Amino acid sequence: MALCPECEASIDVEEDEVEEGQTLDCPECGAELEVVSTNPVELNALDDGENEEEEESW
Repeated sequence: MALCPECEASIDVEEDEVEEGQTLDCPECGAELEVVSTNPVELNALDDGENEEEEESW
């Protein structure tokens, strides 16, 4: 089990089923997450840099 850093939902992820650097989508909020550790499984939200650039250009 791991927690989504965006919405704190529990995500059922087994340590032996994922690798560091792999990306997953949160089933609750849809955030794109990166596996940063497999023992225990830890996830970080990936930033979408395109949205930031679009906002700055306005």
